[in-house]
Amino acid sequence: MRSKTSVATPASKLRARVLDVLKDEGYIRGYSETKFENGTAEFNIELKYYEGAPVIKEISRVSKPGRRVYVSAKTIPHVANGLGISVLSTPKGVMADHAAREQNVGGEILCRVF
Repeated sequence: MRSKTSVATPASKLRARVLDVLKDEGYIRGYSETKFENGTAEFNIELKYYEGAPVIKEISRVSKPGRRVYVSAKTIPHVANGLGISVLSTPKGVMADHAAREQNVGGEILCRVF
């Protein structure tokens, strides 16, 4: 909403996998990792815009620490009639909903993006 070119977030392995999925699906330009002297690290995420509008209209977390949401391969929901994606954590790694359907695996829904 503020038309920023990049944002920063603390680094973790799970966030890196989610960012890989978002990059493969074309929602972000890319990301880079910055390590600090005190041992912490953060990701600098380059946001993507198309004709002045952000590519990510909305991103919402589905699974939370208080309520985990799991789905089977047959019950993976479609986001915005196929225009968005769900990011799932599966036994075969973090992947988009269409890739999980192709590989016939279910898992925990991390977030929805459209």
